[in-house]
Amino acid sequence: LVLKVDPAARAATAANHSATHLLHAALRQHLGEHVKQAGSLVSSERLRFDFSHFQALTPEEIRAVERTVNAGIRQNIALTTTVMGIDEAMASGAMALFEERYGEQVRLVEVPGISKELCGGTHTARTGDIGLFKIVSEGGVAAGIRRVEAVTGEGALAYVQAVEAQLAEIAAALKAPVAEVTQKIAHLLETVKSLEKEVARLKGKLASSQGDELAAQAADVKGIKVLAATLEGADAKVLRDTIDQLKNKLKSAAIVLASVENGKVQLAAGVTADAVAKVKAGELVNFVAQQVGGKGGGRADLAMAGGTDPAKLPAALAGVRSWVEQRL
Repeated sequence: LVLKVDPAARAATAANHSATHLLHAALRQHLGEHVKQAGSLVSSERLRFDFSHFQALTPEEIRAVERTVNAGIRQNIALTTTVMGIDEAMASGAMALFEERYGEQVRLVEVPGISKELCGGTHTARTGDIGLFKIVSEGGVAAGIRRVEAVTGEGALAYVQAVEAQLAEIAAALKAPVAEVTQKIAHLLETVKSLEKEVARLKGKLASSQGDELAAQAADVKGIKVLAATLEGADAKVLRDTIDQLKNKLKSAAIVLASVENGKVQLAAGVTADAVAKVKAGELVNFVAQQVGGKGGGRADLAMAGGTDPAKLPAALAGVRSWVEQRL
């Protein structure tokens, strides 16, 4: 049996490990000395560093930390490792993990002028061996604990090139130079917002015209107009607005309107003020919603609901007249 160390994997792991020490120092520099290591993972592909902090890092803070780490890399500082007594190491200002148990003799890894930590792992000879440092994610993992994941060297280069390739694809799709992508997206978002407003206006206009037709379909039940119908292409707002229009037109009424989109049912029920003592919109809309696999509620004069079984909607609407009649 022959065991061999993979030189490339070891070098990549060493780069990520030394970068972790620079990262720790940079976080303390930019966020404050309350920052303490709360866990880490170092592999040949990436590094992960957990630390104490009370809020998410801003994009500006992330960029500042990256600049500081990469500045330390460019200085190409020679790392030193020294085995010494634990008391001497701590007296020299070394950082230690409080949950770790150290022996009488410890190994001190120092990046002169930047970092001094007790550590037994593999490291680069100089900070320049790390190459490039790039943070790829930042997030919370527990109360008061944040996590940064980063890549170095070849991994950082691969990450940057992948992001560039993705940006180039986006630029091509937008038919714009990379430098103008942000401006192009902002313009498209404004266009979409404008079109959404126009669609909403047209839906409202359509609902208004349909409302006139629907009013003629209302049946008189003991002096109250009862209407249950489907309004094609209507969203929740259009249903509510049409209910209000029909209440004004019919004067004394109990109304249920429905629409179907993407296999989902939307329902709205409205009852005029003179009828709410006997017919509640919330109860009415639930009567229909329960038959189409949903539920809902609201005020006595206006209520909303949803459902998941549009196939049962016609039968549910057909039962509205008798349901209202029983309560008058």
